[in-house]
Amino acid sequence: MISAESVLLESGEQPCIRLEPLTNTHLPGKATPTGGNNCVVTIEGGSPKVTVNGVHDIEDRILRITGYYGYNPGYSSHRREDGSESHAETPGSETSGESQSHQTCTNTALKVLGGLLMVLCVSSSWVGTTQVVKLTFQSFSCPFFISWFSSNWNILFFPIYYSGHVVITREKQTPIQKFRECSKLFGEDGMTLKHFVKRTAPFSILWTLTNYLYLLALKKLTATDVSALYCCHKAFVFLLSWIVLKDRFMGVRIVAAIMAITGIVMMAYADGFHGDSFVGVALAVGSASTSALYKVLFKMFLGSANLGEVAHFLSTMGFFNLIFISCVPLILYYTKVEHWGSLSSLPWGYLCGMAGLWLVFNILVHVGVVLTYPILISIGTLLSVPGNAAVDVLKHEVIFSVVRLAATCIICLGFLLLLLPEEWDSVTLRFLANIADKKTEDHGEEFTESSVQTRSRSRANGTVSIPLA
Repeated sequence: MISAESVLLESGEQPCIRLEPLTNTHLPGKATPTGGNNCVVTIEGGSPKVTVNGVHDIEDRILRITGYYGYNPGYSSHRREDGSESHAETPGSETSGESQSHQTCTNTALKVLGGLLMVLCVSSSWVGTTQVVKLTFQSFSCPFFISWFSSNWNILFFPIYYSGHVVITREKQTPIQKFRECSKLFGEDGMTLKHFVKRTAPFSILWTLTNYLYLLALKKLTATDVSALYCCHKAFVFLLSWIVLKDRFMGVRIVAAIMAITGIVMMAYADGFHGDSFVGVALAVGSASTSALYKVLFKMFLGSANLGEVAHFLSTMGFFNLIFISCVPLILYYTKVEHWGSLSSLPWGYLCGMAGLWLVFNILVHVGVVLTYPILISIGTLLSVPGNAAVDVLKHEVIFSVVRLAATCIICLGFLLLLLPEEWDSVTLRFLANIADKKTEDHGEEFTESSVQTRSRSRANGTVSIPLA
């Protein structure tokens, strides 16, 4: 309850009514409220003033309980004479808050749009790489030479990064200085011969082996099957991270890994466990396994590397491939395992196109993780499966069996489950709780408005509705 005290002014002015809180607000038979802020409303000269926050809620509640005739929620006495509400915030703070919110929304929208464009580019580049490899095999069937040739193009990774870095930041830093700065990835002493061989050799071998097995699988299976089986690398990354890196255990990802293995078995069973189909499935799964091992080791030893250091590392792998692995194609050539004619007879157009698309794909993957959301890059890789399927059906007139389609769908579904964040369960429960609370609030507001309208009609008809305590 609030006590009222009236004082007549000797000068003949209008009375000044001052409402002040009592020290004891306990009502008989009612529980004493805990917490909350007391409020003071001063009415001088007939103009209401809000002195403390909370008057709006109390006044609305009083008008709602008494059934004030013509009362509309939100329109109470603490409106100014010009019709504008009085706010505690200053106009400057409101303007800065609105501008900051607008800027945040704009940045998020640009990041999402850039991510969608990145998804399209990643998917297109990977589909193009796979299809150009299939075309190259028609006239040049030397998978290791193709893998070695395309891996050499990684040398261009750091020059491309440096060019973009200079254009964006306009730093006056020579390529040698920037290269030495990024060499800290190998240790405090920079890149020495020992660190060059120790750090680069394992990753370069895994890189070459992944590409070589992928190309061998393309000789046995369709592009759609190989790209779908390669998506199993996500499940292998989770299993290796759980075992080696001691990442958090997630039941949904175990289910996704089981789905990936199920899809692999179904793909191998599609044409029976014999012949080129089974060998092709084994090669594709081997490529996915080596790719997963490469990524886990990269996360273990170079997980905190920035974009410049990653570009430096990939260019270093290209140099290692050119210097140390160049002997392998020569050995395969002289042993007649992979034989090609003169250099002029090689399909350089296909080879350069495939290597260029492969380089673009790697650049988009590493740059896209920095510029946009990493999950979008994974989705772009997944979309290469339907992209290759469309090309196989329309151009190569491939007919997929029901078992292969089911296996592909299971693998893709498991891939999507692996993209769920670690806190997906709590986020989902919180989202559902918010929806339920919103529905409850809407129902309560509708009930309150109907009660106010009922009391208003009762007063108009000469009746009085007494609210229950």
